[in-house]
Amino acid sequence: MSRGGRVLAPHLAGTPPADPRHTVGIDDAGETPILREYRAVKAGFPEAIVLARLGDFYEMFGPDAEVAAPILGIALTGRNFGNAGRLPMCGVPQQTAVQYIRRLLDAGKRVALWDQVGDVEAGRLVRRAVTRVLSAGTVLEDEYLHPAAVSRCVAVSPGAGRVGVAALDVSTGHLELSELAGGLDTPALAETLQRLDAAELLTPEDSALPQRLLPHAARTELPAALFDTARADERLRLLTGTVSAQGLGIDRVPVARAAAGAVLAYCERARVVLTPELLRIEVHEPRSTMRLDAQTVRNLELFVPLGEHGLSIMSLLDRTRTPMGARRLRAFLYEPLIDVDAIAARAAVVETMVRARDSRRGLREALTRVRDIERLVSRCVQGTATPRDLAAVRDTCAALPDVQAAAEAIGDAAVSASARRCRAPDELLTHLTALLVDDPPATARDGGAVRPGADGELDDLLTAGADARVFIGALEARERERTGIRSLRLGYNRVFGYYIDIPNAQQGNVPADYIRKQTLAGSERYVTADLKAQETFVLHAHERAVAREQALLHAAMIMVGAHAADIAEAAGALAGLDVTQALATVADEGAWVRPRVDASGVIDIVEGRHPLVEEALGPGRFVANACRLDDAARIIVLTGPNMAGKSTYLRQVGIIVLLAQIGSFVPAAEARIGVCDRVFTRIGAQDDLSGGMSTFMVEMAETAAILRQATGRSLVILDEIGRGTSTYDGMSIARAVIEHLHDAPHLNCRTLFATHYHELTALAERLSRVRNARVEVVEEGDSVTFLHRIVDGGADRSFGIHVARLAGVPASVLVRARDLLAELERSRPLMQRAVRDADQLTLAISEPAAHPVVEELAGLDLDALSPLAALNKLAELHERAAT
Repeated sequence: MSRGGRVLAPHLAGTPPADPRHTVGIDDAGETPILREYRAVKAGFPEAIVLARLGDFYEMFGPDAEVAAPILGIALTGRNFGNAGRLPMCGVPQQTAVQYIRRLLDAGKRVALWDQVGDVEAGRLVRRAVTRVLSAGTVLEDEYLHPAAVSRCVAVSPGAGRVGVAALDVSTGHLELSELAGGLDTPALAETLQRLDAAELLTPEDSALPQRLLPHAARTELPAALFDTARADERLRLLTGTVSAQGLGIDRVPVARAAAGAVLAYCERARVVLTPELLRIEVHEPRSTMRLDAQTVRNLELFVPLGEHGLSIMSLLDRTRTPMGARRLRAFLYEPLIDVDAIAARAAVVETMVRARDSRRGLREALTRVRDIERLVSRCVQGTATPRDLAAVRDTCAALPDVQAAAEAIGDAAVSASARRCRAPDELLTHLTALLVDDPPATARDGGAVRPGADGELDDLLTAGADARVFIGALEARERERTGIRSLRLGYNRVFGYYIDIPNAQQGNVPADYIRKQTLAGSERYVTADLKAQETFVLHAHERAVAREQALLHAAMIMVGAHAADIAEAAGALAGLDVTQALATVADEGAWVRPRVDASGVIDIVEGRHPLVEEALGPGRFVANACRLDDAARIIVLTGPNMAGKSTYLRQVGIIVLLAQIGSFVPAAEARIGVCDRVFTRIGAQDDLSGGMSTFMVEMAETAAILRQATGRSLVILDEIGRGTSTYDGMSIARAVIEHLHDAPHLNCRTLFATHYHELTALAERLSRVRNARVEVVEEGDSVTFLHRIVDGGADRSFGIHVARLAGVPASVLVRARDLLAELERSRPLMQRAVRDADQLTLAISEPAAHPVVEELAGLDLDALSPLAALNKLAELHERAAT
């Protein structure tokens, strides 16, 4: 094996070869110099897969190779380093290492890059050092990051009745601190981690953070000592240069500061460089924005479509022109506002941009020349920026005046204020413009990135090297003339350098000052004293020129990093302008309207539309519907057949509310939204097999969570509650849920409740704030037409057989189903009617006799039961009732 040159030498002379079938661990593999160094590195990073740069390959040894090979889809090989046995190995080419490292990170692994940092010299071991420790939450490179998403490293620290959360985006230097009441198993923590797009979770050892919280995020346990508030304060003080936490405005979140200390220590170990200019610390107030649970994010398709194809709300709204704007839009969707004034201020700017169509187009055009300045600055601070990264900083700085002018033309005070912040330090733009060529190379390895005239020393080196190359270039013609050998040829290769090649037939004409260099079959190769001198000058001049250029580029990175705070302010203003113009563009093109958002308890939507379905159907084909929830009608019981559009209607109301509260226009003719503190959705059915929960258990757990967290200002959307169990059980649970939402003093929240239990429409007769609605259907003989129109009143029958016919169920099955349906309807085992007592909804023709199970059920204190206890009790009562 020769990938790494002399490093992977064969087993020691005189040692008998080992049995090739016998493998050994890294500690028993031998005592070669490379293995000794590797063991030391592995001891320092035992939790990481160490990639050792050996020549043109990254190699992995022992257990690291055995773990990595199946993840990377490469062959696991091996080598004998001594007589103990065969050491497992695998490797990947250095040039394509990025794609393999990404696979390891996606698998939740950490990767330590043990790179060559010294020159290759014959007979000596190349000097190596760990240059980066990569993990899901600490990557900075573009190759591992999605431009529109934030990948954060999040530390979670439990305290006395509170949980501290510190989220660091290492690609921008933004550190967010927050504290939540409760422990590690609260919905608030789960929703916070989801909002933060946590790529990696850091927890104290033995903290027992539930696995169901972000199960796909990488997890790392750290010593509990790193989560110490005093140590964290000292680390923050040294890093920011402030005297105390009070000077940073974070003194009121001590548990979050402990988490911050852990995440900063972890990133330092990962070789992430943070400076006072780059690090920006913000305390997030949990009550300032709406929290969204995972079910609502999924059900409303905010970021991922429910099907394999189609759009999400994010992709529909993302008309941004910069990566910063796309990330800001994502943050808007994760954090809808709940302050009426803040919503109005944001919507007012969107409205101004909707009206200023031509100026908005000018702003969009100006923004297209802006690059991801946030992440570019971070790479400059790390010292990993390429010449093209520096050119992107230069080009963005040069584009900012055009952005300012385009924003000012919109004629809005808030937009103009943002425009004034879109400025770069003049000296930075001047320096980068003078330093860099217009189109620099991708790397600084071979030079060519610095403009001629930018540096006198570099120019001298380049001139000297060029003069020597001119001398060498003219040498062939001169030597032909001097020797009279017309077949004389000047050549070069990496091993022998420059040479003069003369065919064997002309050997008698070789001058005496020629020095033989190499003998070939048909010629001899020579050098002269002048040629060797000029060759040395050329090669040394090139090396010195490249070194000088790299020093100039590094100094430029330092200069960019010194202005990180100013550039971060400009990046924030650019993101705000970009996301606002994106929302305005979508509103303008989709004929959306500005909603009226106030502090009332009203949701009044006129001709509302589901934006994703409307986009899929095309213009003019979506059937718009109204929705009104107010003090008189807090709960809508929606009935109608499958495929008629109930779920679409439920989702469109939830989406319109969320869009209104991010400051966006909404797809409707008119809308008034009384601000909601939470939006809860329970739509669709799915098992949680990994958690050992059936469809019905998932349904009940999600319903229980909603009933415990909702308030009078919430919007609750429930679809087909109770369908996962028997008809009687399901109907009883559905009715109890509606009554609880209606009667519980802390609830009375705005609710959309879709159901197939037509009997529940009778609740509108006894519950004053319940109103019935149905999806209108036209029946013509044996066929039905779904109009997708929501009208007042309840449905009195289902159309399941008609839907089955549309789905292609065989005719014989449909005929049998109709016969059975007619028989059941004659006996009417379930009947919707009010009897005797106007306050009673009965499911049977006659009054049932008293039953111990019913008496026990009536005596239960439901509010005092946990969700699990309630489910257990329900199962017990069901079993007793069946016997």
